[in-house]
Amino acid sequence: MYIPTLQGTIDRRLLVNYRVDPEYLQRLLPAPFRPKLIHDMGIAGICLIRLKYLRPPAVPIELGFSSENAAHRIAVEWEERGEYHEGVYIPRRDTSSRFTALIGGRLFPGVHHHARFQVREEGETFSVQMASDDGQTRVTVAAQLAAQMPARSVFASLQEASAFFERGFLGYSVTKQAGKLDVLELRCRNWMIEPLQVTEAQSSFFDDPKRFPAGTAELDGALVMRAIRHQWHVHRPFYSSESVNPAQSRQAIPA
Repeated sequence: MYIPTLQGTIDRRLLVNYRVDPEYLQRLLPAPFRPKLIHDMGIAGICLIRLKYLRPPAVPIELGFSSENAAHRIAVEWEERGEYHEGVYIPRRDTSSRFTALIGGRLFPGVHHHARFQVREEGETFSVQMASDDGQTRVTVAAQLAAQMPARSVFASLQEASAFFERGFLGYSVTKQAGKLDVLELRCRNWMIEPLQVTEAQSSFFDDPKRFPAGTAELDGALVMRAIRHQWHVHRPFYSSESVNPAQSRQAIPA
């Protein structure tokens, strides 16, 4: 039984994005998901998010807790009973909070792995390093605010990028049960996104040539959101075609 709603502030959210050959993304996705495309390219990335004052709505703000978190994400879409759906598939979550790692998949959706984060922010510059305790995931990102999207980005404008990511408010996270995905909805009370110029980006996930051969996954750019009041809402689990319980609905229905 999950806590149905949590709220707080997204103090900082870096969206580090890669444009990826859809064929290679499809290999990572359970049915019925397929990559959501923008100008014929798939979009995947890493969300590096610092949460503050996270708590159930009835709990005073001073009792909320803070943490650094990383989520590897793939933008997806599919049809269900003739209706179009979209969201983000999340194969991996990491957190600086041992409490979150403990309750993830128990009181809060999604299995979370504990990791060490080193964060430095000075004015308009951001630097985040993350290494998981199990040695499976490493990320290094350095960036600074920019006036516009990078010229090489697959997104034609900041507005196009903002709309693309705002529609990905449903996250489908892997669980310890094959075929079962936890579903979490992000509701932002204010939505503002800014472009970044990336000066360094390393990822054990996207730099792995066995997963993505040369030229199949390239850094597209990064975006930042700051001081966003938000809520997380738990939905019923989603069962993929690989589920051990296929009789249950795959549809994400609010609990």
